[in-house]
Amino acid sequence: MAKALLGYVGGSDPRLLAEMRRLQQRVQDLESELVRIQAENDALATAAASHPGDSLLESIDVPQAEPALT
Repeated sequence: MAKALLGYVGGSDPRLLAEMRRLQQRVQDLESELVRIQAENDALATAAASHPGDSLLESIDVPQAEPALT
């Protein structure tokens, strides 16, 4: 009876442990990606702030406005 209770209450399922490890690794990967993207965003914001007159729209050479799609 004790073995049955131990298996029901406290036994560790290898599939559950593997899934938990996989999810922990995924969280670490996503956190690393977030740090990388935040650093890239900060660099782009700094570059944009250092050139306030240079707008992306000003750099596009369009002789005249194009009609909107209806």
